[in-house]
Order: sequence, then C-alpha cells, then structure tokens
Amino acid sequence: MNVLFVHQNFPGQFPHLAPALATRGHRVLALHLNATRPLPGVETVRYAVRYSPLGKGPHRWLQDLDTKVHRAEAAWNAARELDASGFRPDVIVAHPGWGESLFLKDLWPQARLGIYCEFYYRLAGADVGFDPEFQAVAPEEACRIRLKNANVELHFPLAQAGLSPTQWQRSGFPEHFRSRISVCHDGIDTDRVRPDPRAELQLETRAGQKLRLRPGDEIITFVNRNLEPYRGWHVFARALPRLLRERPHARVLIVGGDEVSYGAPPPPGPDGVRPTWRQVMLEEVRDGLDLSRVHFLGRIPYGRFVNLLQLSMVHVYLTYPFVLSWSLLEAMSAGCAIVASDTAPVREAIVDGRTGLLIDFFDGDAFVRRVVELLEQPTLRAQLGQAARQHAVEHHDLRGRCLPGQIDWVERLAA
Repeated sequence: MNVLFVHQNFPGQFPHLAPALATRGHRVLALHLNATRPLPGVETVRYAVRYSPLGKGPHRWLQDLDTKVHRAEAAWNAARELDASGFRPDVIVAHPGWGESLFLKDLWPQARLGIYCEFYYRLAGADVGFDPEFQAVAPEEACRIRLKNANVELHFPLAQAGLSPTQWQRSGFPEHFRSRISVCHDGIDTDRVRPDPRAELQLETRAGQKLRLRPGDEIITFVNRNLEPYRGWHVFARALPRLLRERPHARVLIVGGDEVSYGAPPPPGPDGVRPTWRQVMLEEVRDGLDLSRVHFLGRIPYGRFVNLLQLSMVHVYLTYPFVLSWSLLEAMSAGCAIVASDTAPVREAIVDGRTGLLIDFFDGDAFVRRVVELLEQPTLRAQLGQAARQHAVEHHDLRGRCLPGQIDWVERLAA
C-alpha cells in the first residue's frame, strides 16, 4: 500500500505512525513545507509556496483562507510531479490545518483521505471569548470564525474519515462530519517518560552559579510551548509572588519560548517595540517576585524535559478550552502531582482528587492554596502521581494503545 502523509511541519502528529507503517511493508511518503527531522523508512517531498499578489490582496477575513489556498496549490503542484514519477497513493493522511491537502483528491480521486481533526473553531464553549482580559470579542468575530473554518469545511466532502486525539476535540466538529471521526491520541512513550528517583538536573542561576537539583527538592514546574495567555501564563505569573513567599525554599522551573503560538501578541509599548508576554507579566509582578528562585529554561532538549518532570514536586498546567497539550499527559506519565485548570479538555485526563487537583482557571488564590497543599502533603502527592501515571499508561501509552489504534485506523481507511 502507498501512504502519503501531508503536514506542513512533518512529522507533526505522526512521528510514530509514519515509520510504523513503513516497517509493515507499506511505501510511505510525506509531503511537507518544513520537515523538522527525517524518519526511518519515510521518503519526504518538499513543496514550495509562491505568492503572486493580485491587486490590493484579499479581504481581511479571507487572508487566512488565501494563505491556505496558496499552500494547497503548491502541494498540488508537488503532487503532480509525484504522480508523473509513478507514485499514486492508496491512502492520504493529512493535517488539513494549513490547506495543503485541499486539491489532492482532484489529482488522485481513487485515494482514501483521512484527516487529522485537531480543532474546529466556534463562538461559544471553547477558546473564543473565554478570557475577556485578552479577548475582546468584536461584532465581526462570528464572520471571521466562519471563514476560519472554511478550509476544514472544504475537506469534509473529500475525506472518508477523521482522527481526533481527544473526545473533547472531536465534540467540537459539526455533526455532519463528527460521525466519521475516530478518537485516538497521538501517544506518550510511557516507557521513556516514567518516574525516576535518581533523576538530576543541573542549572545555572542568574548569578552564574551552578545548581544541581535532586529528588526531594521543592520544585514547581510549568511547561508551555510559548508563555502566553492561552496557556495561563498570566495567571501563573500573578500567583508566583505569593507562592514564593509562602514557600521560601521552593524553586520554580519554567519551560517555554517567547513567541506566540495561539491568540494575539501583546500591544507595542510606548517606544513602539512589541514586548513578549513573558516581559509583560514580569513587569507587572516584578516588585514582589524573587527572581533568584524562578528559572526560565526556554525550550530544552527532550531528555532534559523528561528529567525536569521526574524532579517536579508539583506540576502546574493551565489552558483555555483549547487543544490539550502533550506536556500534561507527559507529566502524568512521569508520575507528577498536578494542579490544573478546570477547563473542558483537561477534565478528560484529570479527575479532581484522583489524578490531580483542579482549580478555576482565573483563580490565582486557589492555585496557590492547592500547590501549597500538595507541597505539604507527601502522601497525597504520591497518591495523585501514581494515579496519574496509571491513567497515562492505560489511556495514552504509545506502543500498547495509541500506535496500534492509529495503524488500525489507516488500514481500515484503506479497506
């Protein structure tokens, strides 16, 4: 069987599925714009986007769709070259979010198309309007959101099946396509991400001193791809001064970049320079914050990230009602005691008092209370960490559950 993966930043959500299909004897190709790394047994073909502006450009609500159509055209041109070389896929597995797969069924109508259904935008019950501090909902928002979903809607008549990582993400899609969506998470390598009482981590302080962290140190961890409101950075930052006052020996380890993954960037400052969300919040709390005990690690290698989770005494995860982060499930797999926001996607993994503790997303005081509660109760920490680990192994284990489910989904799609 010939399988074509389509993802702008391949492998994206498919780092395990694509090579697994190759080891089963299938020919696997990936069509991409910016592949992040090679995978064994997977051939890659890059497409190039060429923009040709017409007039004054598209309507502002169409800019998002216009970008996706340009990518779709570029991917279609690259696919034509593949077709001319003799490659014709039996199955196409695509993340439709960037539009690349939009015209591929016109070239290969016999191929079965399965799409990764990550998120469907809506005006209520998800991220839009959830945080009034940073999300003033303009009267035109409904128009913009409708067109933001246009690319995904255009895929529905073309796709034979969809795949969502969580039930909540599936639930956001319209009923006319939801019945074709299966749920199977991307998977966590629970053999690699597991508790380790021997874990250590070495840091350099702001003063340039070497600091070695070991199990038993009072370490609080907070992990995002980027530090921004969508993932609760503002709530966490505002609570830090009080948390550090109450726990004079605690250290806070923060992982995340300074770009914007979701939502809008901060407004420019008086000098016209746009700050990062990290700078905005640190400026707000700087008078009460002991930065000597707050360590910003940026983006770190995966092995170092796993060590950080293994050392964490309390892990904090906050999010708008949006795509669930892998980092939460990895923290569960590492056996962390977790304080998380009581938002819809989180409830699928964290049951309050069983696999972690839940708090209102906006309640910084409750956040501090629950973190302190866990720091003071080692027995409770151990119980929650063990239950979190068990949940991750039972529901999100890569090799025992998720990868077999993904392979089965692809092979059923082909049939």
